[in-house]
Amino acid sequence: MLKDHLLNNVFFDTCVYHQPDIDLLTRMIPVQHSVRQRDDRRGRGIDPETGHYFGDTKCYVEAASIEPEARYKIYEGNVRCIYPRLDAALKAKGR
Repeated sequence: MLKDHLLNNVFFDTCVYHQPDIDLLTRMIPVQHSVRQRDDRRGRGIDPETGHYFGDTKCYVEAASIEPEARYKIYEGNVRCIYPRLDAALKAKGR
């Protein structure tokens, strides 16, 4: 099926800065195809409505209705699959 072939070659970054967008991403895209690769402080200013840095997506991923294993995949597990040399280097350091 085309969608399966496509999804096996694509990862979606969680660099959307709005809770409804993260919720949509986690509902529509299988968690094994999502990664969070942003620095929490990438946005220099603080959003006065949320108190978080504008570039912080962690607060949105944390608030999403997903299982802890899904969060692990988004934060670290999928990145280790995408970058096997990084995974090997971290494993060599006991991480």
